[in-house]
Amino acid sequence: MTPRLFYRKATNYVMLTLTGLCALVAVGILFFILGYLLWNGGTSLNLDFFTKLPVPVGESGGGMANALVGTGKLLLIASLVGVPIGFLGGVYLSEYGGSTFSFLVRYMTDLLNGVPSIVIGIFAYTVIILRQHHFSTLAGGIALGIMMIPIAVRSSEEFLRAVPASLREAAVALGASKSRAIVTVVIPAALDAIITGIMLDLARVAGETAPLIFTAFGNQFWSPGWNQPTSSLPVMIYSYAISPYDEWHRQAWSAGFVLLSLVLFVNVFSRLVLARKGHARS
Repeated sequence: MTPRLFYRKATNYVMLTLTGLCALVAVGILFFILGYLLWNGGTSLNLDFFTKLPVPVGESGGGMANALVGTGKLLLIASLVGVPIGFLGGVYLSEYGGSTFSFLVRYMTDLLNGVPSIVIGIFAYTVIILRQHHFSTLAGGIALGIMMIPIAVRSSEEFLRAVPASLREAAVALGASKSRAIVTVVIPAALDAIITGIMLDLARVAGETAPLIFTAFGNQFWSPGWNQPTSSLPVMIYSYAISPYDEWHRQAWSAGFVLLSLVLFVNVFSRLVLARKGHARS
């Protein structure tokens, strides 16, 4: 073996080992956090946690059923606000873009994606809460929906651009107009990937706390309808974590474990769907 070949193989072995160790550390940190959350909050993770309301200070037991339902309601509103706007914006940029206006839309979308979540919360508080004179589930969902828009726009655009041009050309050759080709050929071809991107977008905003403190605020009871303050897992975790009560601390750890597990599940499921779609194309 020549010295040069030995040097190249040694360098390859060292770099492969280092990258493997870095990947192991990155994955290990995630599982360490999950294990730490479970270790500290495992005693509060029972059926009552998912089915009962919080109990008064000094009493043991209770749960965060209201926060789980509230989080679901907030994400539903966020989806109704952010998904249509983001999806249609992505369709425009992918199929009709190329002008100066499209460049400005992409630029402003990227700027919106970089706006801190607390600024979005203050914006929603000023525009909605101060006019209504009360906190509400609707305001919290709108704040999260605004945060979903830029990611939905960019992900939809990228997935639609990944559709082969031959499919568009075939649809047009068969007599379909451009709009009909987009609706019947392009969008269905990228639909699985777009839905996956939306799921990742939802997982990203599910853990946001600052916008909800300014809008949905919180509620120790059930929140009927959409125009009242509602509880959510991120805000409950924050409120319980800064309290002086050990029982609330344990429930905060449990809520953190549940929230992180849900986000992890959505991310893993989405990646598996994308990987399966990629293998099917190849």
